[in-house]
Amino acid sequence: MASQKETRTQQMETNAMTLTRWVLQEQRKHPKATGDLTQLLNAICTAIKAISTAVRKAGIAKLYGISGDVNVTGDEQKKLDVLSDDLFVNMMKASFMTCVLVTEERPKAIIVEPENQGKYIVCFDPLDGSSNIDCLGSIGSIFAIYRKDTEGDPTEQDALQPGNRIVAAGYALYGSATMIVLAIGHDSGVHGFMLDPSIGEFILSEPNIRIKPRHEIYSINEGYTQYWDEAIKEYVQKKKFPEAGKPYGSRYIGSMVADVHRTLVYGGIFMYPAHKKAPKGKLRLMYECNPMAFIMEQAGGIATTGEGRVLDVVPTDIHQRCPIFLGSPEDVKELLETMQKHK
Repeated sequence: MASQKETRTQQMETNAMTLTRWVLQEQRKHPKATGDLTQLLNAICTAIKAISTAVRKAGIAKLYGISGDVNVTGDEQKKLDVLSDDLFVNMMKASFMTCVLVTEERPKAIIVEPENQGKYIVCFDPLDGSSNIDCLGSIGSIFAIYRKDTEGDPTEQDALQPGNRIVAAGYALYGSATMIVLAIGHDSGVHGFMLDPSIGEFILSEPNIRIKPRHEIYSINEGYTQYWDEAIKEYVQKKKFPEAGKPYGSRYIGSMVADVHRTLVYGGIFMYPAHKKAPKGKLRLMYECNPMAFIMEQAGGIATTGEGRVLDVVPTDIHQRCPIFLGSPEDVKELLETMQKHK
């Protein structure tokens, strides 16, 4: 018969590795660390928890028409993506750790008030794939953190850094559960933290995530096939109709967070190429491509524009677009060989 102590242990983990605890543990490896990054990451986690709650509430309200979601004065509610943006911005300003914020939802960078400024720059997509909410599809948030590396007052120009200068990057996935995937620095690996709603904390659930060298899945929006370059058409055709072996499966959700997360966990390749209708690509470099490329490389994968590393692209505009191909190294290398053949 199990003892009372064993029963309690089965009911609740009493020594869980929370995200904050893990970041503090990593911080101790760097004697000169100040704890500022830890404080900023805590603020981001708070925003993600609030967005997770809002996403679940919005889905129910949309499906079942809950009238209580309209306030008594009849004010129109904010859309969920704008609400998510406000949560991110307010949490990061209140952390006293940021000086410039770049968000998909606003045309210009936000310069944090002088009394609230810190040393970090954060680029983020507060709610990626928000058009999927009505059908309860997976959505997420994406962020990348940089240091301000210039003297003087912060400006939008300070945010225009290549992805190889990222200090930390991550994404949250609001799916069957809420999860944060995080990479800090260039030697800490990629780790997944699942939100335990019973205690309101992110718990380390997927330590040291590594992508497979190859996997039989490709992810691309095939609705644009007629606009692709010949190299992309040939590569996808070879995956569907191989000369030997079984064909690759096609998986495409239309939310970058969900598609990249599946690619990271199972392996394979995710592609969003430039094409005739979008000659510079569709996805945004600073708050979509760069964070995902950083995470993918830290997990042992490859992320390329087709011409070079995504992380080496020097941005000239905060909303700059970029083609991207990322995933298992053998799959991405095979695509690059096909592209090289067509040059």
